[in-house]
Amino acid sequence: MTISPDQRITLHGFNNLTKSLSFNMYDVCFTKTREEREAYIEYIDEQYNAERLTNILQTVSDTIGAHVLNVAKQDYVPQGASVTLLVSEGPVVEVPTDSFDDSATAMPESVVMQLDKSHLTVHTYPEFHPEEGISTFRADIDVSTCGEISPLKALNHLINSFDTDIVTMDYRVRGFTRDIKGHKLFIDHDINSIQNYLSDDIKNMYDMIDTNIYQENIFHTKCRLKEFDLNNYLFGYTKDTLDSRSVEEITDRIKSEMDEIFYGRNIKK
Repeated sequence: MTISPDQRITLHGFNNLTKSLSFNMYDVCFTKTREEREAYIEYIDEQYNAERLTNILQTVSDTIGAHVLNVAKQDYVPQGASVTLLVSEGPVVEVPTDSFDDSATAMPESVVMQLDKSHLTVHTYPEFHPEEGISTFRADIDVSTCGEISPLKALNHLINSFDTDIVTMDYRVRGFTRDIKGHKLFIDHDINSIQNYLSDDIKNMYDMIDTNIYQENIFHTKCRLKEFDLNNYLFGYTKDTLDSRSVEEITDRIKSEMDEIFYGRNIKK
């Protein structure tokens, strides 16, 4: 549906299409001892605490052109954090505060209210294998907008904000709006893949697979880092301190973990 600015579709009322973008971002680390694992989780909690997550989401709000109405944030014990931003497409016009009669029919001369279902959320989940060796950090992010603002504008900023090995993304357009003749519009922009909205730098970093249901306006893309450097997955030391057998074993464990997360299933060893 490619239209020029002069051909913009005139709608009957408000554009109430809901556009939802969901991320799962994963970081994998090898922690061979309990002390390393605890240090890794402490590091993750410090790096991605509620305050920093709030700053990330506020930048997302600016990027997509939304206005923040409310912020709720929480750090959890023993680990993890959550942040929710309620946003609107435009600035909220305040309800007049002038006093008026208490009678049932008395109302101020003008009352403007805005109802909006747009929100941004992030939840973090540090996690580790019960037998030690593998620790993972997952961040779940949802950007849901109602109207013309698009969560797809936030893609590159969100991916660049997290040191992530694997990303799974889901984008869906729900509901419908109408033109002035009553004709339903179930989507208001062209898209055949989430990849269309990723920067070249990010696309060059990851191997990507799409699973899309075009007739339902559902799009799914998952990404895995192309380059593997074991040093990026060791916490507190480098691979030159390990013997060759340990390097091979740790590499296999980490790649196996990444395979299972990427494909979403346990893989028999």
